[in-house]
Amino acid sequence: MGKRLGELTRDNTKCMVSVNGVKLIDRMLTQLSLLSLNRVVIVVGYQGQKLIDHIGNRYNDKLNIEYIHNPIYDKTNNIYSLALAKQQLSEDDTLLLESDLIFDNAMLDLIISDPYPNLALVAKYESWMNGTVVRISEDNTILNFIPKETFNYAESHLYYKTVNIYKFSKEFSKTQYVPFLEAYCTAMGNNEYYEQVLRIITIINCSDLKALPITNQKWYEIDDSQDLDIAETLFSSDEELLNKYYKRYGGYWRFPQLKDFCYLVNPYFPTPKMKDELKANFDVLLSEYPSGMYVNSLLAGKYFGIDGDYVVVGNGAAELIKSYIENHVKENIGIIYPTFQEYPNRVINAERIVQFIPNNSDYSYTADDVKAFYSNKEISALLIINPDNPSGNFIPLSQLMLLIEWAKERGVTMIVDESFVDFTENFQNNSLLHNDILEKYDNLLVVKSISKSYGVPGLRLGVLASGNRKLIDNMKKEVAIWNINSFAEFYMQNFGKYTCDYTSACEKLISERNKFFEELKDISFLRVIPSQANYFLCEVTDRYSATELSFLLLKRYNVLVKDCGTKSAFYGKNYIRIAIRNRADNAYLVNVLKTLDKCN
Repeated sequence: MGKRLGELTRDNTKCMVSVNGVKLIDRMLTQLSLLSLNRVVIVVGYQGQKLIDHIGNRYNDKLNIEYIHNPIYDKTNNIYSLALAKQQLSEDDTLLLESDLIFDNAMLDLIISDPYPNLALVAKYESWMNGTVVRISEDNTILNFIPKETFNYAESHLYYKTVNIYKFSKEFSKTQYVPFLEAYCTAMGNNEYYEQVLRIITIINCSDLKALPITNQKWYEIDDSQDLDIAETLFSSDEELLNKYYKRYGGYWRFPQLKDFCYLVNPYFPTPKMKDELKANFDVLLSEYPSGMYVNSLLAGKYFGIDGDYVVVGNGAAELIKSYIENHVKENIGIIYPTFQEYPNRVINAERIVQFIPNNSDYSYTADDVKAFYSNKEISALLIINPDNPSGNFIPLSQLMLLIEWAKERGVTMIVDESFVDFTENFQNNSLLHNDILEKYDNLLVVKSISKSYGVPGLRLGVLASGNRKLIDNMKKEVAIWNINSFAEFYMQNFGKYTCDYTSACEKLISERNKFFEELKDISFLRVIPSQANYFLCEVTDRYSATELSFLLLKRYNVLVKDCGTKSAFYGKNYIRIAIRNRADNAYLVNVLKTLDKCN
């Protein structure tokens, strides 16, 4: 009945739900019409007549469709629906599909072409999956179906989720499945799942049913509105594909095959030991309240070696950016474009933004360039992202200090976002987060995202620091007192034990960046701009537009890069941003790009 889909199934059975404008049942019947099938048997229940009327005679020239009515669908489960079709199961080799699935055509070809007669399509288990789980042997024999009560998350890496597409031979159905189905219904009733019968069969004779693991094929089981949203992303049209992924702003763990070169995270930190410490304290962190702002400011101060009175902690840097820009920037603000859009997006009146767009193809600039441009402009605040996003431009500390001094003389508040500063050469000496700097320049605000360089975006941590205590006190009142969860608090509390590991991780990232840069330079249609961050801005110079290349990488290779054409100041120019990941992932992308290079 699909109750979890709410209004979408109030007057319709689940297979009548549309994914990108196409009903699940229509998509599935179209896929089945491409095969050589004797007949299609549909068991209907809730709103069954509406489903039958919808299908009508549209497939009469391609499919021989039969209907079986389940009159007690509201009192039974899928075992009873399948039992109603036991005669048909015994008469033919069978493909068994559940109607709430969406999948690539290739999956049907995969299971039909395999010579083994009795198969279950399975996918490697992922944390977001629900439903029937199995373990399989090296030769893909299904060893056992894992009941909910014996599911062990410590062993989940060994599990496979059934896709709910099965192939049964006539012999298997007639001699094993149907007799066991009848016996199980007699013993246990009709409010059960048909997979329980398969579980019993594997216990008695595990050699008769094998698993067929899928690889790169797309599929999704739609049980609720979130599932529907993800399915619409996975199976979106070519025109909507990039936008559907970009508008998610993360959550890509629900897309396990995706390689995310769009969002910016340190791949080498935290260490396994630090993660183990977090895991070991999971129970208490989950069940206990975190501390309030006062304590977390002290922790952040300890984290960065500054006075806790100078820092406010945010649920990610984005929370603090929003709070400061919306509440404290009342006059013109200078912003260098292209930029991290979260800043200009929070300026209530866009006319108050005074844009500086560097006049060169690298979008590079110096402190002197900034001073020269704004020397005759009326601004109350000036934003510097250092290294900049997306250009990777970096102003050395000595020059940045001169710019801060220049701003102080003019009564201009300097906002410096140094979220990526730990990826710069000589990074140990490039931060502004020092008491003496904050105390000397009360016009200075330093923003830092802990998510990015420290590799913990899921914790949502960021800080804003300033020697202006009145500002910091006000901002602490503006954000929620419990804006930081216990896991984030614990992470800050224990970071000090891992500072050497963090330094090593940053050094490793810099080394990988240098290697990745040289490899990307070999791609003929890319001009790679040097960067001091964990990403490269690249101009697409030939063969593709930036959008075309971004689409191709996602569609064909499951690689997500940032198409910068959507960012202000590029004016339709062809730039993409590529994040730096670990060696294996970077090598994968390089090989993909080399393949495209050779194909053209």
